[in-house]
Amino acid sequence: MTPAQLSRTVLHTVRRAVEDDELCVAVPERVKVRTPPRPGCGDYATNVALLLARADGDALRIAEVLRRRLLRTPGIARVDIADPGFLNITLEGTSHAQLVRAVLSQGLRYGHGDALAGVSVPLGAGDEVRAALVAHVVRGLVDATGGVVVPGDGPVVRAVPVSGRDLLTRLGPDAARWALLRPAGHDLPDLDPAHLLSQREDNALFRVQYAHARTRALMRNAGQFGIIPEPQSDADFDSEPGAYRHPAEAALLALLADYPRTLEAAARHRAPDRLARQLVALADGFFRFHDTCPALPSGPSGESGASGESRERKPSAVHRSRLALADAAGAVLAGGLHLLGISAPEHL
Repeated sequence: MTPAQLSRTVLHTVRRAVEDDELCVAVPERVKVRTPPRPGCGDYATNVALLLARADGDALRIAEVLRRRLLRTPGIARVDIADPGFLNITLEGTSHAQLVRAVLSQGLRYGHGDALAGVSVPLGAGDEVRAALVAHVVRGLVDATGGVVVPGDGPVVRAVPVSGRDLLTRLGPDAARWALLRPAGHDLPDLDPAHLLSQREDNALFRVQYAHARTRALMRNAGQFGIIPEPQSDADFDSEPGAYRHPAEAALLALLADYPRTLEAAARHRAPDRLARQLVALADGFFRFHDTCPALPSGPSGESGASGESRERKPSAVHRSRLALADAAGAVLAGGLHLLGISAPEHL
């Protein structure tokens, strides 16, 4: 279940509660869900009960009505109420596995669809190099999300004092595009080659491309061991712990699930920087997952890794499941970079 699907589920739950006279509130046009700021607070949280409350104390009562109804929804494992009326929602493990399968089946086109069907996005060509590039990328984003581009003003961006030819000469195509697309339109881009071409963690483009390259390296290594990635849920495990319950796994899954909504927002608001920021967050989420949740077995049986965790050569269902998640992260990173017109290297 993606954040967009969960938002619609919560909205439908509110509407049904009103129709059944269990709540007397105005049904909102939309409901927002967000990833909780702290681990252990579910997969998603919503403040809809607070927004619907008319007086002190109402939020907790509304939250309890919605909690009981949401628990009957397939795919939702648990709903907790936190003061002063937040709903913390935990999805079933099968939902996580289904998300990974959806990403892997759609590949580079994951997140594409008809979210903006019937929506017209005004867009002009733009003469200045940055405005022209942003307009070109926005056109691709609108097409990917089912919208229609109509003549209008170009994206409002701060111009850069160099030509496109000079940028390509100084930075190359990938870094030049990233430099112009990564900042918000009102911000002046950093065009320093020392920052944009460095292969260090403080270079956001390098982190994103390196994260993709690491996912490909994992897949190559898995192939050498004969390990086939396979997303699995709690129901697929007997003696082993269920998959996708580590905080780093949950955080990475939340980023993957939020990707389609990011594409929609980037297209609707003519803001490719939203997609670039999502890719940076996704890369950082992948590295946290990579460092804390080994996707490949290593060392002889009983040998401990740097974290003290027992490692075994024999691959387990957990390894296969984590490999599938890493593969899905790589697909989304590659798809996002493709929409920005930036390469997704296999090796780096």
